[in-house]
Parts: sequence; C-alpha cells; structure tokens
Amino acid sequence: MPVAGLVTDRRVFDGMPTHQVNDEYVTVIRDGAGALPLLIPSTDTPLAIADILKTVDGLLFTGAPSNVAPSHYDGTPRPGTELDPSRDAITLPLLRAAIAAGKPVLAICRGFQELNVALGGSLHQHVHEIPGRLDHREPQSASSRDVEYAPAHTVQFAADGVLARLTGQASAMVNSLHHQGIDRLAPGLKVEATAPDSQIEAVSMPGAPGFLLGVQWHPEWRWAEDPLSRALFAAFGNALRTAA
Repeated sequence: MPVAGLVTDRRVFDGMPTHQVNDEYVTVIRDGAGALPLLIPSTDTPLAIADILKTVDGLLFTGAPSNVAPSHYDGTPRPGTELDPSRDAITLPLLRAAIAAGKPVLAICRGFQELNVALGGSLHQHVHEIPGRLDHREPQSASSRDVEYAPAHTVQFAADGVLARLTGQASAMVNSLHHQGIDRLAPGLKVEATAPDSQIEAVSMPGAPGFLLGVQWHPEWRWAEDPLSRALFAAFGNALRTAA
C-alpha cells in the first residue's frame, strides 16, 4: 500500500501545543485513494525535507483554520487572520521539494493557497471585500456541518484540463469555506477551474514531473457521495501507486 503524507496544523489546546488534521482527510486517503495516511507534525524545528520524501510516496496538503502568513508573499497581515508559522515553515519548502522530486501532490484549501505561495504567487486575504466577487466564506449562521459544507456555487473547468479529463464534464457544484484566494497566479501553474466571479478554484502544473492538482474547495467532505471527489481521490491514489 502506498504512503501519503499529511502535514498537520500546530494548534494550542488547553495550553498544550498539538498536531492536528481532520479525520475526513485521514479517511479519504485510506478509503478514497487506497493509501496509508501518515501524519507529518509541524514541529517548532521543521523535520528534514529529505527524510520526509524518503518516507512517503506522495503528499496531501490539507485545509486548515489558519492561513499562510502574508510575509511569504510580501503582504501585510490583515485583522482576523489566523496564522500557523510552524506549518508554513514545513509546507512551503516541502511543496517545492516534492514537486521537484516528482512526488504526487494534492493540495486542498489552505494547501491550495500554500501551493500558489510556495511557487511565487500571492493571495487575496479577504476575497469578499473585492468588488464584484462572491462571498466565498461558509454561511455565518450555519446550523450544522452539512449546511456549512453544502454545495455553494459552480466551477467551470478548463476545456483542456485535468478536471475535465477526469470527470468528462465541463463544470461541477462545489462547497465554499474560504475567505482567502489566489491573487497573482504562480509561474508554472495552470488554471483548472474558476468560480462564477472568476476567482481561481483549481490549478495544475503541466511542467511538473509528477501528478499535481490543487483545489480551493473541500472534496474530502462526504467524498463518496460526489462523483468529482471520487474522481479526484482515485486519480491521486493511482498516482501514489505508480510512484510507490
């Protein structure tokens, strides 16, 4: 069974630093991708990138409550932005090294934004404040997780892209739980999907030596009920098995 690394968040609970990843990511790697999930801690001193890459066949960069520190793209922090510098310290160099090594990479939500920043792009810190853009945040009065993660808007796939090929479709409905998003697209990345307001929702990297896909939405939520999510994780699993 191939091994997929999942970088954890570093958060403080009851005064104690902990390493966290939501169970949905662990489950979908096991059941959707058919791989062994291995959690990678975001330690105060980052683990050696070479050691991580020797241990895993590919990497899933997950969503998180925190955001990439704006200092990584020459931005100024805005109020209401939760940061996780320990995670930044490992994910950004790990992304660059994994791509260079040809390791399969799937990046979701915060991971999607990390991918863009790691490769030289920038982020909007509050997409909903931009004239003409949708409010991409989860419903502020959501009564349940199902409401919070419910389909929110369509995404249009690039006609010649990975998502169109995987699904045989031109578009899909996705959930939306983010207030940040891609501003300047990183060199080498290709837009795979856009929201109705033209916000970038998915990217690939045609020049990457291995599988690479990033999505802004959360395909891990009830993944087995959604054809797009099943196709995403099946493709990632196939890439992991090829790389193993």
